[in-house]
Amino acid sequence: MNASPLAGRRIVVTRPLAQAAPLAEAITAAGGEPLIFPLLEIAPADDPQPLAEAAAQLAQYAWAVFISPNAVDYALPTLLAYAPWPASLRPAAVGQGTVRALAAHGVGGCIAPRERFDSEALLALPELAAERVAGTRVAIFRGDGGRELLADTLRERGAMVDCITCYRRSAPSSGCQPLLDAWRAGGLDALAVSSSEGLRYLLALLDDEGRQHLQATPLFVPHARIAETARELGLSNIILSGAADAGILAALLAYNWPA
Repeated sequence: MNASPLAGRRIVVTRPLAQAAPLAEAITAAGGEPLIFPLLEIAPADDPQPLAEAAAQLAQYAWAVFISPNAVDYALPTLLAYAPWPASLRPAAVGQGTVRALAAHGVGGCIAPRERFDSEALLALPELAAERVAGTRVAIFRGDGGRELLADTLRERGAMVDCITCYRRSAPSSGCQPLLDAWRAGGLDALAVSSSEGLRYLLALLDDEGRQHLQATPLFVPHARIAETARELGLSNIILSGAADAGILAALLAYNWPA
């Protein structure tokens, strides 16, 4: 039986720590060695009041949109501590990982895209068409900053939208020494990067030596927007994979690794 194409390959998994395990385990199962190095650190929002206010009026919303699994993990405990999930409130999510996070908290019936996991794909679902959302109240649970496309488009479609920041993102506080050590030892074969923001943090943290190593290292990204960010940052060794962890793993397995 042929060895796995990932045998002997060390792959950096850069998802936030709470979401890194599934891809790391898949890489291990495929014969590779994952190096978990989150490019985003996640913490509760600086101001808890907006989330508390949303919990108090949750039953007044028609839709609750969760941008990421982190949004679920940082919002649901507060929301459900105030009252059970309202029967009339429809949950929506940008990706299937967020759907699973909601289900883990006992919230089902979630709509989400099934192929491309971004705001555009969510907005394309028939349930969020203008004739369905006009006049309704929508709560969007998200991190600090980020794109405004989802909220702006829903407002254009006639919805009344509240954006609730329930967590914040920041650069890695420990620096990039583990990556530099792995590069210097010749033991780092690829990075899987699922966040444009995280990629910017990485470039800002690396010195000239680290940037040279990064430029020479295959960068697997699951979305065209991240690939475009990588090109804007001067990187060129970019592999655009399919969506989510499954797409990244498939691209890693299909890659023409050097002998």
